[in-house]
Amino acid sequence: MGLLQISSSPHVHDTDSVKKIMWTVVIALIPTMIFSFIYFGWNAVRVTCISIIACIAFEWLIQKFLIRGKCTITDGSAVITGMLLAFNVPSDLDWYIILIGALVAIGISKMAFGGLGKNIFNPALVGRVFLLVSFPQQMTTWTTPPKPVFTHIDATTGATPLGLIQTKIAEGADASDLIAQLPTYAQLLLGERGGSLGEVAALAIILGGVILLCRKVITWHIPVAFIGTAFVFATILHMCNPALYIPGSYHILTGGLLLGAIFMATDMVTSPMTAKGKLIFGTGCGLLTICIRVWGSYPEGVSFAILLMNAFTPLINKWCPPARFGASTKL
Repeated sequence: MGLLQISSSPHVHDTDSVKKIMWTVVIALIPTMIFSFIYFGWNAVRVTCISIIACIAFEWLIQKFLIRGKCTITDGSAVITGMLLAFNVPSDLDWYIILIGALVAIGISKMAFGGLGKNIFNPALVGRVFLLVSFPQQMTTWTTPPKPVFTHIDATTGATPLGLIQTKIAEGADASDLIAQLPTYAQLLLGERGGSLGEVAALAIILGGVILLCRKVITWHIPVAFIGTAFVFATILHMCNPALYIPGSYHILTGGLLLGAIFMATDMVTSPMTAKGKLIFGTGCGLLTICIRVWGSYPEGVSFAILLMNAFTPLINKWCPPARFGASTKL
């Protein structure tokens, strides 16, 4: 009689392996990476390479000398963490700050819990939030590319659309008038705006999401619940007071909402297991994101929202347990 082997999540109930899934996510992130290279030039290449190499190196060093377990750097998870961390920072961030973020993401958020499948919080977001708290000036100084060009010579620094909106509204400006002065929806879709590497082009992020859905790496539940809740909540606020709150559609296309909803909130390790649980998780992320953006001190709330909901994932899994083997599910 064979022995039952018990291992940590993610548990995949088909022919796909964790390694195959991780590298599929890497492929899905490539369109966003390419757009960031086009708009931010060599600085984007530098930040991305440093972040990926640092995450791989820290995971290998910790695995070899501290945990002393099987080498896991080939499964692609460290590469994903490096890419997502790079997508959440400014394009001109100093190299040593990127190294610190990579060490926190891999060393504290992932390997300290035992490695892939055992971490509670999304590693890239932990690294990003740590850098935001530790280096607030560097992490909120954004490069604004004036046009798609593979150089950083003509780049200027400026506030992101969300940051500018928060500042101007606090000064008494009308939100409706601000929209006319900010990037258009077409510019937001194509990436002509300031922000982090992962905010450049909404179309590239959506393309990556389509790849993940077609490959069945993720399901629709979290992205749709996240984006839909944020849109509806922000739209209601805008309808109540157009002078104070911007439209829900602008919230969706600005900041890191699409990147967070498609690539980070859907992390199979830190998100709920069941469809119902995923809908609850995504709804919570959407509500928290808009609450932080509208009433918080930071103009962006995606990272904090996802990390807060990561903490509730064990409770959600308890409230919405998976069906017993052989039973049917409604969602």
